[in-house]
Amino acid sequence: MKQFDFCIMTPSYAPDFHRCKVLAWSVQAFVSPLVKHYIIVPEADVSLFKQIEQPNVEVITVESILPVWIKRIPWLNSLWFSRKHFGKNFLIRGWIIQQIIKLATAEYLTEDVFVIVDSDIAFIRPFDLQNFIDDEKVRLFKVPAESSVQSEIGNRWYRTAHNLLVLENFTLPVPGYIAPIITWRRDNLLKLYEYIEKQTGKKWIEAVCDGWDLSEYMIYGVFVEKVLQETSGHYYNSKRLSHEYWSTEPMTNEELNQFFVDNLSEDFAVMISAKANISMQQYEKLIKGFYESELLMVNS
Repeated sequence: MKQFDFCIMTPSYAPDFHRCKVLAWSVQAFVSPLVKHYIIVPEADVSLFKQIEQPNVEVITVESILPVWIKRIPWLNSLWFSRKHFGKNFLIRGWIIQQIIKLATAEYLTEDVFVIVDSDIAFIRPFDLQNFIDDEKVRLFKVPAESSVQSEIGNRWYRTAHNLLVLENFTLPVPGYIAPIITWRRDNLLKLYEYIEKQTGKKWIEAVCDGWDLSEYMIYGVFVEKVLQETSGHYYNSKRLSHEYWSTEPMTNEELNQFFVDNLSEDFAVMISAKANISMQQYEKLIKGFYESELLMVNS
């Protein structure tokens, strides 16, 4: 039986430092202190995030992964520019840089399976990454088209993926591949690079930068489903792993406490949007309370 090597990957930046710190602690507490956790941040934020580093937590800079022709605009932290593009594609939003970074990681990391975890996530129960494997296939999150409710931007992301991969037209509704915890295979990313370059005649990252509205999860998901198909080494699963709060409305301490009470027994993690502006001290206290509860259960 094939044994897969896992790593956890989290792009982050200074405003999410406290959340990312809690995530890194929860990975050590609930997932495994032996699994490598790569945290990818802008060079300007490295000294801050170095506080999180441990033997199996490594901080990597965004700049070390990007090609030299993509540069940050010094006076605009949210914008980068490409020396190889003109027109509107000359500028690259920081949000898109994060997506490009995720797609590029197979050129820098060697583990078999990348578990991409948003810095808003925190694990609250023991979770074995081997649960992502079924019959030597790796889980890929997918909401089937008939069950998926995509926004207008979601449909545009899907269209961008189709155009990038030079595929035939698609019909609405489209499936969803986006979640706070996602698993990708490294070998499929390498195949994705080769396929894009063959179809477009450009280096894959240049072709990706041609798009203004794009989603890394849509690109990978469409490639797996429409190009690799049964050879992808994935199986589809739409079960959620985290109890999530997406609203931008701040929660009171009472509402935050209730949010944790309401999590389901099958939820291994929680996700509260950074835009909700919650009390990080209370949030961290509640996360660590789950760890204490687990210790009590083990020792009882």
